[in-house]
Amino acid sequence: MGCVNSKAEAGVIINEPPTMAVGVERKPAVHDDKAAVETSTNPPNPNSFEEQYTLGKMIGSGTFSVVRDAIHKPTGQKYAIKCIKREGLSAEDIEALTTEVAILKQMNHPNIMILHDFFSEEKYYYLVTEFMAGGELFDRIVEKAYYSEREARDLVKLLLEAIKYCHDADIVHRDLKPENLLLTSKDDDASIKLADFGFAKKIEFNGDGLVTACGTPGYVAPEILEGRAYGKGVDIWSIGVITYILLCGYPPFHDDNHNALFKKIKKGKYQFDSPYWDHVSDEAKDLISKMLVVNPAERATVGQLLEHRWVTGAEVATVQLTSALEELRRFNARRKFKAAVSTVQATIALNKTFSKSKSTSSDDGAAANGDAVSADGVTVQLEKSE
Repeated sequence: MGCVNSKAEAGVIINEPPTMAVGVERKPAVHDDKAAVETSTNPPNPNSFEEQYTLGKMIGSGTFSVVRDAIHKPTGQKYAIKCIKREGLSAEDIEALTTEVAILKQMNHPNIMILHDFFSEEKYYYLVTEFMAGGELFDRIVEKAYYSEREARDLVKLLLEAIKYCHDADIVHRDLKPENLLLTSKDDDASIKLADFGFAKKIEFNGDGLVTACGTPGYVAPEILEGRAYGKGVDIWSIGVITYILLCGYPPFHDDNHNALFKKIKKGKYQFDSPYWDHVSDEAKDLISKMLVVNPAERATVGQLLEHRWVTGAEVATVQLTSALEELRRFNARRKFKAAVSTVQATIALNKTFSKSKSTSSDDGAAANGDAVSADGVTVQLEKSE
């Protein structure tokens, strides 16, 4: 889930890769508030975590946390529990956790992770979320024998609807990527859910009031890389990248060198290469062209995109996207491999990138220790002095 950062060597803070933990569609029980997060001393009681849940096997881990499956004793329901060790957390880490929990408590949408429960106890924080047995969406797609533009359209529409719900509440996700699109089960009709609100932020005053750099290379918007203030448009850019990949199987901006990648993103130049795009409709290409716009003021809003003819049309092609499926399989394999390797190159590149950008203060605890952009699914935050 990425709500608390794991610390690594050389002043680099690495956000944990996504786990299978996402939310259920009901409001969380309230066991805590911000004050309790900061000074929790919950005594044993029938409502304590230990009395409510039985922990099972580990399904993920980080420096300060582990994710385990668990059984809710009163109902027998299976959940995923993120157990965050209190010892060693900084004030910024706690503030980031507080922000994420506060945002998740607001979420009530069928395609968005919803927090089921949250406990603050003597040694650990516990985030209780739905157990996502279906895994990542992209993993499911590459297993398909048949994949069409209509299927891609339906997925994009669900993602747009989820983000519209967030944006209507003035919440920016800030880290949209394939790893954060999960499935509730292995069934063919499983629901898709947007996960990981560890960098989500509520805009309090104006539409472009955020300054913290966070995201994932390849999906991060150019205004973030430029060090400029930004708003909801960064989510639209990321959806544009995801849509592009869903339709052809490879990203619009790619380079193994992160400095070169960031330059390509800031220029915003991409192509619909033949033969990969030959069987994709002009309407789909038009939608992408309205999202991958360098100037955020000219970028489409989520409301405008949901009214686009490709999203609303009934005649979207059902022809097999054979080359896209083949490319997507290769892309997915590379993505998973890169997520497991060192993030040193990304750290060096970001250090150089942001040293050239205008110095700005952090807008929230999620990146209070510095700017954050993840490398292939692993978020790197760089220490900087204000």
